[in-house]
Amino acid sequence: MEYNKEYIRWMESDKVDRDTKKELSSYDEDKKKLYFHGFLSFGTAGLRGIMAAGTNAMNVYTVAHATQGLADLINSENRAGDGVVIAYDSRHNSKQFASVTASVLCGNGIKTYLFDSLRPTPVLSFAVRYLRCAAGVNITASHNPKQYNGYKAYWDDGAQLSPALADRVSEFMSRVDVLDGVKRADPADAVSSGLLVYVGEDVDRPYLEAVRSQLIDSESVAAASGLRVVYSPLNGAGYRMVPRILDSIGVKNVRVVPEQSEPDGDFPTTPFPNPEFIQVFEPGIRLANEIGSDLIIATDPDADRMGVAVRKSDGEFTVLTGNQQGALLTEYIISALKRTGAYPAHPYIIKSFVSTELAAKIARENGCECYDVFTGFKYIGEKMNELEDDETDTHFLLGFEESCGYLRGTYARDKDAVVASMLICEAAAYYSLHGKTLYDAMQDIYEKYGCYREATDSVYMEGLDGLQRMADLMDGLRKDPPEKLAGIKVRSYIDYSVPELHDLKNGTVERLGSGVTNSLYFRLGDDVVVIRPSGTEPKIKFYYMVVEDTAEKAERKLARFRKIPKSIIG
Repeated sequence: MEYNKEYIRWMESDKVDRDTKKELSSYDEDKKKLYFHGFLSFGTAGLRGIMAAGTNAMNVYTVAHATQGLADLINSENRAGDGVVIAYDSRHNSKQFASVTASVLCGNGIKTYLFDSLRPTPVLSFAVRYLRCAAGVNITASHNPKQYNGYKAYWDDGAQLSPALADRVSEFMSRVDVLDGVKRADPADAVSSGLLVYVGEDVDRPYLEAVRSQLIDSESVAAASGLRVVYSPLNGAGYRMVPRILDSIGVKNVRVVPEQSEPDGDFPTTPFPNPEFIQVFEPGIRLANEIGSDLIIATDPDADRMGVAVRKSDGEFTVLTGNQQGALLTEYIISALKRTGAYPAHPYIIKSFVSTELAAKIARENGCECYDVFTGFKYIGEKMNELEDDETDTHFLLGFEESCGYLRGTYARDKDAVVASMLICEAAAYYSLHGKTLYDAMQDIYEKYGCYREATDSVYMEGLDGLQRMADLMDGLRKDPPEKLAGIKVRSYIDYSVPELHDLKNGTVERLGSGVTNSLYFRLGDDVVVIRPSGTEPKIKFYYMVVEDTAEKAERKLARFRKIPKSIIG
């Protein structure tokens, strides 16, 4: 795309509103090039970008353009009558983008359900299935900084679009002009004709019932009536659903962090509303110390990720990593099902291949299958669908990703911080009856299964040449794979772009039957290193998974592994 020509076209178009043109008039040459050098890529995570005017940013025109592509896909499948359900979070412009999405869908004759106020992402996933829609859209940028927004598209199973479907939407978008090719309907006319329907509590109630049905040990929760919980929605969409589900199971002593309690797209207490980071818990820690709570829960702005801060034996709080939470939930769910006599015959968990091997070990030692899938919760959803269709009598216990995403139950096909918050409180209640905190329980797991440690580092490659630099790095590693990492010999590696397993000890190459993704997976004995570009941000991610017989050895080894990016990139 010739960026200056497209910029001038927007400035001269009668389809572009006055405020947008005012913003465009302030652009210098760098901004023109940044926001008009191409379009935001529509991938399996939909769109995500900075909110600004231009083709390469999130605004009402690019949202409408993406929706036209989705509408063309739905109509090509003759599924306009099945409908699309739309949700949105607390970010700036989310409600407006949701209204634009509804207008375009209705303009294409598609039945549309629009939530009456902001909702968590998992409610959207549930609603797609519950309302038997052809698709769903959620306006959110998850845990990105406040200047970002996004457009997540879902298919009829409640999972985000598969790569094949995302490619079809992209193809339909390429046939439509971003300014002149989009069909729209007047919202008032769409409501009066019955094409646009607002939904709310009529979906919330069955969703909460589905979540509550995942509670395992209600007796322990009832017995631990003194459990005190501090909760923060991080000014996002979890502000109603999480307190409601905790109240419904009998967790009554819940205090919400005041300065993070109400929806606010500025996220005033933190520039990064990500519950993986200790900084977002600082207001919660102050409150927890005031009321004597050992547990703080935080959910990200669209309430699909949950983070937990727990009190250690020295009285200080620490944030459990997403991997630790996944291992702890795996151990707790299995043990709770066993002690309540509800452990199924063929249980399984699903985790991303960059998530801790500790969960796999816990599962195996308890007669539970563990499946690894690619990064992205849609792949967990695909595996759930595959195993549901299998005639084997299998039972889904948990799905999780190391980035604090968890799901228990088959009512949705995306990560759910509401059910995760409920389960972590159930686990905390049980352990409190035995004089332990969640931190103590985690130490017991390490003593039982081994001292596992994990970490993730990101190397940002921003700018117009960022994508090319990322591609060059991955190509270089494929052409000349390292013989050693962190001073340890590489035993084998998988190039998932092919996909092929390279056994360096035996000198063999085996073609794998799995799908493809742009990742390299190195195995060094019991330790693992994964290198992959992010699917939503301009960065290369390095994942490390190590295990030793003592915590001290594991920490030292992990510190050595975290020098790998510098040794590769410089």
